[in-house]
Amino acid sequence: MEKTDYYSTIFKRRSVKKYDQTPVDKKTLEEISNHIKSLKPMYNDIKTEVKIIPLEQVETKKKQAPHYMVIFSEPKGDYLVNAGYMLQQMDLFLSGNDIGSCWQGSPRPNEDVLKNSDLEFVIVMSFGNPKKSKPEELHRKGALDFKRKSLNEISTVKGADEIVEAARLAPSAGNSQPWFFTGNENIIHVYSSKPYAVKEHKAPRVQKYNTISIGIAVYHLQAALEHFGKKVAIVSDENAKTRAPENYEYVVSLKAE
Repeated sequence: MEKTDYYSTIFKRRSVKKYDQTPVDKKTLEEISNHIKSLKPMYNDIKTEVKIIPLEQVETKKKQAPHYMVIFSEPKGDYLVNAGYMLQQMDLFLSGNDIGSCWQGSPRPNEDVLKNSDLEFVIVMSFGNPKKSKPEELHRKGALDFKRKSLNEISTVKGADEIVEAARLAPSAGNSQPWFFTGNENIIHVYSSKPYAVKEHKAPRVQKYNTISIGIAVYHLQAALEHFGKKVAIVSDENAKTRAPENYEYVVSLKAE
C-alpha cells in the first residue's frame, strides 16, 4: 500500500456503505495500522489515540463493515476539529488504496474498548473491501458525481477556486456542509455554522458532527494547497474572528506560502 496523492483522491472518493464481510487480509491490515502511526494532528498538544477494532467490538444496529477505526481524544480546545482532520487522512489513504470507508455517527465501541482508553471516544469510521457486486461504489467518476453546494454558496475566497473546490467535496455529517470560507490565495479563513442554526433538541449532537466535519474540510484545503506546492501553517486570525459571515463562527485559518 502507498500513501497516494490525496488531492486526486479527493475528487473520486466515495462513502462506501456496502462491504464484503470477509476481513481485510492480515498484511493489508498491518499496513493500515502502520499508516495510523504517521497521522499528523492539527494541534500537537491534544492527545489522541486511533484503534482498529472488529465488528464484534462495535455496538451498531446494522451489520455493515468487517472493520472499524476508532479515534479517542483528550477533550480540550478544538479537539473535534482535530479528530476530523486526523481521521480524514485515513479516509483518503484507504480510498486511494482501493479500500472502502465511511464516517459513522451511530455505531460506537463496546464497553470493553471504551474502558481500555483514558481518552474520550469521538467517532468511528467503517472500512473494508467493497461488496464485489457493487464495484462501482468504491470511487466516483469525478466532481460532478458529488451532491454539494456550489462554490459561490460556501466561499468568497478570491483567486483559489481549485483549492476551495477540494473542501467543497469534503464529506460531512448528513451532507450538512456546515462550512464557509473567506480570504484569498495566501490565507483562507474557515467558518462553521452556528449551533442555533439547527433544531434545538438536535443541536448538541449535530454540532458535534458538524465540528468534526470542519476538520475534514480543513484537511482537504491543506492537501490541495500542498498539492500546488504551498507550505501551509494553521493559524488563528484575530481579524477573521470579528468578520464571520452571518450564522457562522470562526474556526481557523490556513496561511499559505
